[in-house]
Formats: sequence, C-alpha cells, structure tokens
Amino acid sequence: MSTPYAKLPAWADYGLIPVINLAVAFIVAGFVVLLVGENPFRAAVILVEGAFGKGTGIAFTLFYATTFIFTGLSVAVAAHCGLFNIGTEGQAYIAGLGIAIVCLSFDSTLPWWLTFPMAIVASALVGALWALIPAYLQARRGSHIVITTIMFNFIAASSMVYLLVGLLKPAGSQAPQTRNFLAGAELPKLNWVIELFGAKIRSAPLNVTFLLALLMAFLVWLLIWRTKLGYEMRTYGHSPKAARYAGISETRIIITAMMISGALAGMMALNPVMGDQHNVAIDFVSGAGFVGIAVALMGRLHPVGIVLAAVLFGMLYQGGAELAFEMPAISRDMIVIIQGLVILFAGALEHMFRPYIQAMFASFSPRSVGMEVVKGRGA
Repeated sequence: MSTPYAKLPAWADYGLIPVINLAVAFIVAGFVVLLVGENPFRAAVILVEGAFGKGTGIAFTLFYATTFIFTGLSVAVAAHCGLFNIGTEGQAYIAGLGIAIVCLSFDSTLPWWLTFPMAIVASALVGALWALIPAYLQARRGSHIVITTIMFNFIAASSMVYLLVGLLKPAGSQAPQTRNFLAGAELPKLNWVIELFGAKIRSAPLNVTFLLALLMAFLVWLLIWRTKLGYEMRTYGHSPKAARYAGISETRIIITAMMISGALAGMMALNPVMGDQHNVAIDFVSGAGFVGIAVALMGRLHPVGIVLAAVLFGMLYQGGAELAFEMPAISRDMIVIIQGLVILFAGALEHMFRPYIQAMFASFSPRSVGMEVVKGRGA
C-alpha cells in the first residue's frame, strides 16, 4: 500500500519547501565553484556581503528587487487564472514607449510628482494593451497564450529597435536611445532611508518606484484574495469547467487577467527608465521579465513570497557582481549559472521534494497515528 500524502500546512508549503529548494540550489552551486578552484564558503560570504554588507550594496539589491517584484506579480496574476504569461519581457519593453512619450513631453514643464503619475498610467496602459491581443486570441480563437506571448516579445523588441534608432533618437546622436530626460522626469532617490540606519551610500539608483512596487504587491493581494474578480480568476485557474458552470465569462476573465498582468509588467519599466538611466535605451529590460517567472514560482504566486524572492534575486545580481570582481576565476557567466540553478530548483524542479515532505507529514499526522493504534489493537 502506498504512503498517503498529507495536505501541507501553510508554513511548510510557502516556507519550508522553497527554503529546501534554495538550499539544494546553493549546494549544487557550491560544487560548481569548487570545480573552478575556489572556496565555496568564501564565495558565499562575498556574495552576501556584496549584497547586504554595505549601504550601497543594499540600495542596489533593493533596486534590482523592485524590477523583479513587478515582473513576478505580473506572472503571478496570470498564473492564478491558469495563464502562463511569458510575454512579461515584451510588455515591459513596449511600455517604455509610453513612458518616453510622457517624459519627453512634460519633463521641462512639470515637476516629477506630476510626471510620475502620468508615466505610471502610460506604462500600465501600454503594457495592458500589449497583453490584450494575446489574451483575445486565447479567449476567442484558442491560440495558446504561451506561443502568442513569446511571439509578441519579439515583435516588441523589433518595434522598439525601429523606434530607438529612428523616430525617438535625437538628431546627430549615434546612441540608439532617446535624449536624456530633464529634472521633471527624474525620480527622487530613497538612499536617505538606508542612511538613516547609519549606512553610507556613495551612489545608487534606489528610487521611489520601490514604494510603488510594494503598493502593487499589497493591491495584488487584495485583488486575488479579497475581491469577487480575484475569486473568479482563481476559480477559472483551478477549473475552467467549474467556472463556466458557475456563469463566469471565459472571455472576460482571460482578457481581464492578462491586461492586469500586462499593466504590472509595464510599470516595471518605470524603475530603470525614470529611476536610473533617465532615458529609454535598447534592451533596458535586460531579461527581467523572464526572471519574474522564477520569482513568481519561488514565491508560490503569493505577493509576500514574491517580494522575498525578488530580494533574493536582487542579492544574486548585486552580490554576483561583487563576487565576479573579488574572485576573477568566477566570471559573470558563472554567476548566470548560479542564478540558473536557483531557477531550476525553485521553478522547474519545485515539486522534487514535495512528495517526500508530504509523506513525512502524513506519517506524523494524528490520523496516521490513530490508524497505527487501531492496527496494533487488532493484532
């Protein structure tokens, strides 16, 4: 007779399993570091100290985490509706166009606190509209959302290259980017918050978009678990047949979920465009949309878990840069391998250890113990 599986408590499902997967990923990464002749324990210390040991490192870690919070939330909202939005990368990229239009139009006449809300709306609107087409094709034509969103990533990239080397590039400039924004489109930094705790920051791009990301995480929690729309999304994601039987419009729920997902992806562009480089350049997204898939999976599609997973990947990005500098044998490609291992165990192999943990909980559950007592009395 097979061992029964127990329903895991929330702390094990959302905490224990991700921690085990993460630990295994870093153990395997340690063997990779050993293969290049370096000490894995020293590498781990450098990685953590590079991300959290100084004020500048903390600021950069949170800056990267801001980007991943947006993309992780984007993937999670679609996933709760049973949709795998791989188009987060393209939706964030094309949203840069909306931000560019707002910033280039008003950066010389309005202060940042008026430009910023308009840029938020523009980025969310463009990202949502870019997600609308694959959503419509899925809902009305049966085109698989994975295929169409991947295709739209390439369309977004090609469109942005065309615009940045042509229409949006300043006359006489050789760089494929817009002109630099003026002060009215530059977001204030949040470095002073870290400096309140005694840390010193030379220069770091952490900005107010971090607060917007946390606000969006809270609003996503409200949407998914405290609204009728969120209940309908989760119902459809769990069982489309049951949702249709309950009278939930398949077309409406798919399009709505994907547009919200696209809007969150679009807002990701605010962080690098207005908070750091102050222009729209080619490939400013830099793969953050794909990292968001791992962040969402590792965070178990819950906003709190996504924020924590985003900080982890921010640590890998910032600490990895320090590690490559301190240990020349560990190149940036090695850092990508470490990040890939985390994605592998936290994403693709997320259920590797779940059956064993469920069996362990089943063996210690009161029902299991009671059955053993009954068997003992029967003997």
